[in-house]
Order: sequence, then structure tokens, then C-alpha cells
Amino acid sequence: MLLVGAAFLAAPAWPHTSPAAPDVAAGLVQDSHLDLLLRNLYWNHDRKQGQPDNREWGQGLRLAFRSGYTPGPLGLGLDLNAYGIVNLGGRREYQGRAGVLVPDGRGGVHDESSTAEGAVKLKGYASELRYGNNLRPYNPVFAPADTRLLPASATGLWLTSQPRPDLFLEAGRMTRARDFNQVSHDGRFYASYAGVSTDQVVFLGGRHDLDEATRLTAYGSEFRDIWKQLYLAAGHTLVMPGGNALNLDLSAYRSLDSGAKRAGDIDVTAWGLALSYTAGAHTFKVARQQVHGDQPMDYLGMGPGTYHDSIFLPNSSQLADFNGPREKSWGFFYALDLGKLGGARLPGASVQMRYVRGSGANGNHLAPGSPYAFYAANEKHWESDIDLRYVVQSGSARNLSMRLRYAMHRMTQGTSGASSNQFRLIVEYPLPIF
Repeated sequence: MLLVGAAFLAAPAWPHTSPAAPDVAAGLVQDSHLDLLLRNLYWNHDRKQGQPDNREWGQGLRLAFRSGYTPGPLGLGLDLNAYGIVNLGGRREYQGRAGVLVPDGRGGVHDESSTAEGAVKLKGYASELRYGNNLRPYNPVFAPADTRLLPASATGLWLTSQPRPDLFLEAGRMTRARDFNQVSHDGRFYASYAGVSTDQVVFLGGRHDLDEATRLTAYGSEFRDIWKQLYLAAGHTLVMPGGNALNLDLSAYRSLDSGAKRAGDIDVTAWGLALSYTAGAHTFKVARQQVHGDQPMDYLGMGPGTYHDSIFLPNSSQLADFNGPREKSWGFFYALDLGKLGGARLPGASVQMRYVRGSGANGNHLAPGSPYAFYAANEKHWESDIDLRYVVQSGSARNLSMRLRYAMHRMTQGTSGASSNQFRLIVEYPLPIF
């Protein structure tokens, strides 16, 4: 599920990294960078109705080395990553299910875990090709999540190109997965809700900005022997007198079963329409989301029982995606940038809130034996989230960030989900080394 809550009031800010850059190489060594990121994460998932709680607390350390490129029309480079996490304690009966720490295979978690990964890269002609096991594309059909101590990553080939400032293109063929709670790079890709897996995902797509106000997006993907999926989106921003802005975003997925149909029959169209208004420090948004089809709008998993970010629909939230078969939902959102307030300005601080209510999800039309046969008829549920964040703006602790996320989900009718509360506290400190 889409857990990048910091951007939920605007069009998805992707590509958030664009490996393709101008063809200027200062040299393999001279342009190299080494960065350290410290992330401390406490995760408390309080499940209702007698289900087990999930509570994990850990410290993560990330080293990221990015080389420059060899001179010439085609430049060769290398990226390396090293990760380590430490268990900071907690009762054993609550551990092993939150995905923050690495399971030990015996119902608990490892006290310490580490892994390393890398990729070679070839750049030229406004394009870049990467091959390795640290690939992290982030787009509507393939978006590994970075919401725990370890970021998820994939093994494969990834080509990006930005021939013009207003055009970004990419294609990828991924063959192995490493989930955010694993250190091995030989995992498979999953249909998150169906729980079935594949050994290959391919995708192709991009984004074109028609002008400063209008943007178009198109992506296609195939999860071998599970589904083929198409994503289309359009957005327009109208800047009004006084600097206020009105933003309209329309997004849609079309998913059809493919090959051996490991998830059974799939014939789903899901769409979302979001209208937001920004006035100074305040942003208000209302969104409508709907699923047409007898299966849910399913998306990428990188391990059994985990959910990632490739559902770019407006009502996908911290605990629920509102993506059940035939489900309809309304979402209401508010964001406050305290750095833009008048006399009470607090640069670096923000507050975001959302409330989403869904109804009409219906599993009565699923085929016998479908892996999605956990839906009841006319399901109803709601979710309320709050996200508080502060980033230190100056001094020795500059860029230190603190974030608190709290979500409450309630199933008022149905069997596909559980009522629960979730609390996360994330403290990060990035440290450039060279």
C-alpha cells in the first residue's frame, strides 16, 4: 500500500531520482560521493478483535557510494550500498511480523543484520543503463517501498532516459527481489493481495510535461504468469491570483490476467480523481476512487505478506488501499506547511491529515478457488491518518528529521481487513562523508 505519506496531497513526485543526467563527466573518482543515513524506527501495530500485535524497534545504518563516470561519450560507473540494522529491544511475542527487523525463521528476529549490494552503470546520450541488485525504480507499476529500516531493492536491468527537460522515459526487466525485511537477494515478486509469485517483472513508461501546468503519464508492465497492467494519468495545475493553486489529477489502472494466471481470472479497472486547492500554508483535497471488476486492484509485493508502493491512487492510505472488488471510496485531506504561516512560522514543520471511507466491496462474484476469496459482500470500512514532521533547518543538527505517523482503521462490515491502530516514530539523520 502507498505509504509515502509526505506527498499524499499532491501529484506523485516521481521520478524522485532520475539516473539519466547531462553528459558531463568530471571523472570516475572526482565525481564520487559517499553518504551515511542513520534511521531509527519504532513501529507499533495494535490489532483489534484478538489478532496479534506487531511491535518492533530498530536502528538502521546505510552507506551509499556513487561513483562518477569515466570520460568519453559513454561513461562507466559503479554504485555500492551497505546496510546494517540493530534490534533495540522489545517483547519477543510482538516481533517478527512488522517488517522492521529481519525474521530469524523461528518466530523471532535477528538482533543484528547486514547486507550489501551494487550496480554498474553506463551513461551517455541523455540515458543511463544500470545492471545490478540495488535497483530501486519508483513508478506507478513498480515501486519498491522504503518505509522500514532497509529499503527494498531489485536485481535486473534498468534503463532511463531524459532527452528533454519535459520528458522522462524508463524501462526495466527485474528478475530477483530483496524485501525490506530480508538480506538475501534471491526473492521473488508477488501479487500482494493474491499471495502468488513470479520470477520476472518488466515495465515501460514515462512522463511528459506538456507545459508548466499540464502533465501526462503512461506505464505498462507484466508480472509473468500473473497479470498485464496499464497505468494512465493526467494532471493540471491552475495558478490563481495571489499565488493560490487549484490542482486536478486523474489516474487509472487496467489489469488483465496473463500466461498461467497464477492469481486466477483478473479483469479490473480502477480509477481515482482528486481535486486540491492550495492557499498559502494550507492545502485541501477531496478524492473519489472506484474499482470496476470482480477482483481487487492488486499490485507489487516483494515478499509474502508485504505491500509496496505501486498503487498511485488517491485514497490508498497507511493501512488500507480501498481497492476491493467493486469498491467505491471518498477521501478528504488537509495539509499545513508551518513554514509558510504568518507570524507563527516554523520552517521545516508540517502536518498532514486524511479521512477515507469505503463501501461496496463485494467478493460474491469471485471465481471458486480464487486467491482473492477473502472478501465478503458489501464491505464497509474507514481510515483516519495524521502525519507530523519536522526537519531541523540550521546548526550542527541541520537536516535531522523527526516524523510521527498515526493511523486508525476500522472494519465496520466485512472480512477482508482488520480493525487496528498503527503508530510509527521515525528519526533520520543524513551525513554526507564526501
